[in-house]
Amino acid sequence: MNKREFILLLAGVSAVILIIVLCGIIFTRGKKDTQVNQIEEPLIVDEIQEEEISVIEEFENSAQAHESRIVSRPLSSLSNLSKFRGMGVLVSEIDPVNFENPDLDILKQMGADPYLISYLAGEQFYRNSDFDKAIFEFTASINRYSGFTQSYISRGNAWLKKREYNRAIDDYTQAIKLDGKKAEVYNYRGFARAELAARNKFNGINLAIEDYTHAISINKNYVDALINRSYAYYQTGDFTRVIEDCDRIIALEPTNAVIWNRRGSAWYAREDDDKAITDFSQAIKIKSDYAVAWYNRANAWYNKQELDKALADVNRCLAINPSFADAYTSRGKIFQSMGNNESAATDFDSAQRLKK
Repeated sequence: MNKREFILLLAGVSAVILIIVLCGIIFTRGKKDTQVNQIEEPLIVDEIQEEEISVIEEFENSAQAHESRIVSRPLSSLSNLSKFRGMGVLVSEIDPVNFENPDLDILKQMGADPYLISYLAGEQFYRNSDFDKAIFEFTASINRYSGFTQSYISRGNAWLKKREYNRAIDDYTQAIKLDGKKAEVYNYRGFARAELAARNKFNGINLAIEDYTHAISINKNYVDALINRSYAYYQTGDFTRVIEDCDRIIALEPTNAVIWNRRGSAWYAREDDDKAITDFSQAIKIKSDYAVAWYNRANAWYNKQELDKALADVNRCLAINPSFADAYTSRGKIFQSMGNNESAATDFDSAQRLKK
């Protein structure tokens, strides 16, 4: 065998190794690049009562509020193929540029299963945010092989991106029937159920809590599911469980400012202003421009009649976000308590103007 024939043989063997490893990893990996995981901030602002100021976790009617609740956490991608060796050749060295984005035409020529071709095509469309085409390809994959769990999960995520929550739930449910051991699928379905409950104003949040709890039973340190469940408990008013979940999250992610703020909000709801202030202060220490935490701590100081501290905090909040309507209402009440009725009236007018 001459040198040219040896090189061609080695290239052929390497290509076969690549497709075998590629197909194998697809069956075992989770959804890779845009997991729909965490709910950071509730959208609902409690109504401010006559004698009371309420804390919040996110600005009401914020255009960015919904999207801020979905946190992307990259999972394993096809780059993990570089960890596999075949006959002494690293897969990434066969094609160091394109091995994460396989050429579908080459895979077809090599005889890859059609349902895998459709699935990979759907993944490429999904990464490019073309969710309609992604759904078309995932559906083709399912039609060719209805037992491929990952196509249901991926199509469910695409439906979720389109806010087609019922369809997402149906796909996640089918994926669970095929493989009930994937914690992330319960988390995804819980998120879809929570969003559907919020949209339709019906008591479906308990179904979401069941899904998050199931995910956590599979993986006790699944932070995303714990964060989502803590928010769901917050919605139901079960502040004791909010605090319990936040304790677990903080143990795992001590620099998560949102969770310090959430636990502070739960302590506030339980009328423990001192613990609330401690948690809001920690959120501010982690994220100094966290306007909501400054606002919340101002309200806790107000409850304790520490008016100078409350005024300083709400001023800092408004310096960060001058269009925060509820902060003007809070400052108006603080000015009112200080006897400065003229400034109070100005702030109440500003709040009403911003809320229109």
